[in-house]
Amino acid sequence: MGKTAKALVIAGIVILVILLSIFFSIKGTYNTLVRLDEGIKGAWAQVENQLQRRYDLIPNYVETVKGYARHEKEVFLRVTEARSKVGSATNIKEKIGANNELSSALSRLLFVVERYPDLKANQNFIRLQDELAGTENRISVERRRYNEAVKTYNVKIRSFPTNILAGIFGFTKAEFFKVAAIAKEVPKVKF
Repeated sequence: MGKTAKALVIAGIVILVILLSIFFSIKGTYNTLVRLDEGIKGAWAQVENQLQRRYDLIPNYVETVKGYARHEKEVFLRVTEARSKVGSATNIKEKIGANNELSSALSRLLFVVERYPDLKANQNFIRLQDELAGTENRISVERRRYNEAVKTYNVKIRSFPTNILAGIFGFTKAEFFKVAAIAKEVPKVKF
């Protein structure tokens, strides 16, 4: 084997090693992006699980409060409308908005509850309120986990050189679960 043939074999091996390195690097990056994307989907599924739990509890809660507070129709209407929007939301952005509206409506309902001492002593109401409070805490935890997954994913797809591969393979920025501005406002109580 001559020097030229030996040089070609070595060059071929070097090129093959470089190509394999590039391939495995791209494969690893792609698989990481897929894993992170699926992590977001799994975290969102947990958020939805807790949101569904709240959605299912609300009618019982509202009916119990209605029994005591018959003249608070506007508050009940807002909770019912907000719950309906949650049920009809089809994508993550709509679901986040609808659930933020529902949280705001529920906070108004809690102020109504404060006006009825007999209601607060009712055992069925107390159990429902505890269930709802526990669900709200679970939602908060799952929302935080979802946002952490989104942050990790978004940082990864925006970092160089992953951002190039993310663009090539169609990975796009995920949305955080943000609290609506209205949910930050303290509800006004009027007697």
